Amino acid sequence: MDKKILIRYGELSTKGKNKKDFTKSLQKNIKMHLSDFPEITIHREHDFMFINLNGADVDLVEQRLQRVFGIQSYSVAYEIPRDFDVLIEQVNQLVAEELEARPDIQSFKIAASRSDNQYERDTMAINRDLGAAVSEAFPHLAVKMKKPDLTVRVKVRFDEFIVSFDWHKGSGGLPVGTSQHALLMLSGGIDSPVAGYLAMKRGIRLTAIHFASPPYTSPQALQKAKDLTHKLTHYSGWLDFVEIPFTETQEAIKENVPDRYLMTITRRMMMRIADALRDQFGALAIVNGESIGQVASQTLESMYAINDVTSTPIIRPVVTMDKLEIIELSQKIDTFDLSVQPFEDCCTVFAPASPKTKPRLDEIAYFEERLDIEGLVNRAVQGIKTERLRLHDNAKQEASSFDHLL
Repeated sequence: MDKKILIRYGELSTKGKNKKDFTKSLQKNIKMHLSDFPEITIHREHDFMFINLNGADVDLVEQRLQRVFGIQSYSVAYEIPRDFDVLIEQVNQLVAEELEARPDIQSFKIAASRSDNQYERDTMAINRDLGAAVSEAFPHLAVKMKKPDLTVRVKVRFDEFIVSFDWHKGSGGLPVGTSQHALLMLSGGIDSPVAGYLAMKRGIRLTAIHFASPPYTSPQALQKAKDLTHKLTHYSGWLDFVEIPFTETQEAIKENVPDRYLMTITRRMMMRIADALRDQFGALAIVNGESIGQVASQTLESMYAINDVTSTPIIRPVVTMDKLEIIELSQKIDTFDLSVQPFEDCCTVFAPASPKTKPRLDEIAYFEERLDIEGLVNRAVQGIKTERLRLHDNAKQEASSFDHLL
């Protein structure tokens, strides 16, 4: 029996004429995530994708697949010659192996489907005849149509049968890279990595930008942001990390702006700098981790005032989530423990005791007249440092270099 992994597309199946482009991107992303398994090959079909293991560790491969967006479900599958007697023999062998691994199995059912509707047996006949053979071979197993301990799935294809057992739920969503590019404002807190994860789940390729204000922020805070970015590469394969020098800007704001407006104008300057970088990185939007009402800068009035400096779409994936929901998701994607490390970020530098929660645009304009906005933005943009972070630290190839493997 040829052992492989069968991948089901889910949402990608609804993409009509563009489906091929989406599945090709998924294939490329899977190959990137499995690049340290050179023996693996991937075969893409209209409704499924097959990973030929060729001896690779199936458990490790399945762990990687859990983090690839665009996979609705997957399962270990076996390719069996299209001979019903051979099917019975090999299904019985596979069931025996399952019983050895899972001695608690007490019930089963057969679930057949057909790609070849001209096959001599319809699905009811396959279920009946194969089920009878399994019952004869394993008389202690009860047939149970609802919630059996073991489901034997048989797919009738034009040249072979495909047999699988348990389906594992994938991450769903769209393959990273199918929804263009955006900048992720990565602070180092709990919210922004979660926002990045959710944006990537909708197919967005991200560049993480981080504002650093030494000596007010430490090298440990910068490394923390890089480590969080690297965590996100487990879902995207690679990300560019951009360090933005922000000390001069924050000092200028502190010197010229009243405390109550420090946060609002700081966030407006961040947004201006992000907007100035957008074209440089081919981005069409800015992603951040704002959640309504969580802090003073995230009231609707504050968001309105901060957004006033740009017409670029601002995507806020966690905007309606409460803190406990965000924390739960951060734990799921393994960013929480990093996020809560006690290293300051620039958002806490010069943080006022009583920030303005309902900032007025006329007052903001008055205070911003004291700043060399254009000069501050330009110098910040000119001083950036960019580094590409990868899922596999020893990988040297660009993501595009995997194309020849597909």
